[in-house]
Amino acid sequence: MTTTSAVSSGLSLEQVDPSVRLQDDLFGHVNGRWLRTHEIPADRSSDGAFHALRDLAEERVRAIIEEAAADTDAALDSDHGRVGALYRMFMDEEAVEAAGTRPLEGLLEQITSAADLAQIVREMAAPDSGTSMLLAYVWTDDHDSTSYQVKIHQGGLGLPDESYYREEQYAEIRQAYQEHLAQLATLAGLVGREGLLEGSAADLAAAVMDFETRLAACHVDVVRLRDREKSYNPMDATQRRELAPAFPWDAFFEGTGAPSAATEVVSIGQPEFVSAAAELLAGQDLAVLRTWLALHGVSAYAPYLSSDLVEADFDFSGRVLSGAEELRERWKRGVGFVEGAVGFAVGREYVARHFPPSHKERMVTLVDALQDAYRDSISSRDWMTPATREKALVKLDKFTPKIGYPDQWRSYEGLEVVPGDVVATARAARRHDAAYEYAKVGGPIDEHEWHMTPQTVNAYYNPGRNEIVFPAAILEPPFFDADADDAVNFGGIGAVIGHEIGHGFDDQGSKYDGDGNLSSWWTAADREAFDARAATLITQFSQLSPRDLDDSHRVNGALTIGENIGDLGGLSIAVKAYLATRSADGSDAPVLDGFTGLQRVFLSWATVWRGKNRPQEAIRRLAIDPHSPMEFRCNATASHIDAFHDAFGVGEGDGMYRDPKERVTIW
Repeated sequence: MTTTSAVSSGLSLEQVDPSVRLQDDLFGHVNGRWLRTHEIPADRSSDGAFHALRDLAEERVRAIIEEAAADTDAALDSDHGRVGALYRMFMDEEAVEAAGTRPLEGLLEQITSAADLAQIVREMAAPDSGTSMLLAYVWTDDHDSTSYQVKIHQGGLGLPDESYYREEQYAEIRQAYQEHLAQLATLAGLVGREGLLEGSAADLAAAVMDFETRLAACHVDVVRLRDREKSYNPMDATQRRELAPAFPWDAFFEGTGAPSAATEVVSIGQPEFVSAAAELLAGQDLAVLRTWLALHGVSAYAPYLSSDLVEADFDFSGRVLSGAEELRERWKRGVGFVEGAVGFAVGREYVARHFPPSHKERMVTLVDALQDAYRDSISSRDWMTPATREKALVKLDKFTPKIGYPDQWRSYEGLEVVPGDVVATARAARRHDAAYEYAKVGGPIDEHEWHMTPQTVNAYYNPGRNEIVFPAAILEPPFFDADADDAVNFGGIGAVIGHEIGHGFDDQGSKYDGDGNLSSWWTAADREAFDARAATLITQFSQLSPRDLDDSHRVNGALTIGENIGDLGGLSIAVKAYLATRSADGSDAPVLDGFTGLQRVFLSWATVWRGKNRPQEAIRRLAIDPHSPMEFRCNATASHIDAFHDAFGVGEGDGMYRDPKERVTIW
């Protein structure tokens, strides 16, 4: 360290709690004042740095949408016209209230008139149904990344996960869910409706709860769902009939709207579920199945209906499941409706207004630096044999970064906008999305496709395309600041870049080669060495309990291992990349805001994980979220890195100290 400067680093330090030693709790020190004093807004279940960016993006999107809505002369077959029309109809509260449940009649009539199992399954499979036992979608073929494939995933539950139906800790939620179903049955006029179960609203709810409990017992758990190899099971029509002979497969695929050529071979993600669930379905009273579908249809479209159904939906999904106290303002829900239907149409204007070319140029430089650091790290891994190392480097060189926005924009041509009918338009949007997806099967891969809109505050790695994607909306402070020094950007967006690259080499992403195909390119010895390191992380994270919950609520280390590897690789490689840039410059980093460059990297890292959850939301996430709680993404990750201990003088007896023998280095 040779230089001191009065220039600001770009760090956000106003929430530092000096009463918490950084060496004991990095997360609590950097974010402590905020954690102690900040109240989560009443209309949400969590808050933090990510949410601040989402609020910014939402306000920007609101301005775009409201401008479009004010242009009442715009043609409905244009993106501008669709955006405006969707928002206007959602915001016409008087018309929505006057319509009551009438917009549901078409859907309910289709369900209640289904005369046999095949017809029920056909309705269940429709893209605009409320639920389906089997969820069909389109993705790249895991063994041929040059083609698309229809895939099937388990579904059909109203609670977040199969564990909610069997574990004692969720008993009160199960009771609340059953009461919620009874309320929906009453409000939607399902009691006494021909074709549905006879009895009271409570009787209908109890029957559906019983069916879903048995369906949940057929589900595989969240850890099994992560296994990419077990989830790839291509089957033709004969094999599907052998798997589930009583299931009306033809009716199911007719219901999805997929062309017959697209379903000649489909990949069944969870064959054991399909076999058991199909048997359950075949033995079920048809009236129960129709009631199940009807209640889920009401639930799916309740947010677009009159206030009594909106409140009922929020009371369970908002208050009970996640702890939110107030319904979001109508304009926020309206923005969400528009984004869900025509998000890329909004995104195109968002980018034009809010993403300067200079941001993309700076990001390209950062991505290159992170890839160089990964290249150096992989080349020096002593636990890898030369054969696997060479293939890992080939994969790294084939990574495709996508930054800000797609080069080509999705078209919404053909989307039916039904003026004055929010439910009909929402259903049409679901059908349009499904048709868009199924049309890809049999055609060439769309190299320009994005699976997140530019206004989404997130990032992702797609193993089937070996690509890392960073939407424009996440490229804002505290993650990315074009005016901040390198250390802050490496600790923020640099670690995010490293995280997404790291997914290409985590426990599941590492099973894909550089072309995006699921293949065994590791030697057995290398895989064993990798798995041993991953097992250590699984054990360590499984011992962690969030600070605001009791010790009975712990992280599922097996569920979160992929994200934990991503975090560990992301931060460690970001540090390596930052130090490499300083070395290339031939000068030490200046001291800014009283911190060295390396210290600023870790302080920036802690800032981006600022956040808190309501207890209900924290518990829900522990059950289903493959990400660890924010405090552990910050602290547990940093504690594995030697440079963190060195930068802040962390030693034995400090809360952040981890014995060198227990530190895991993978990349």
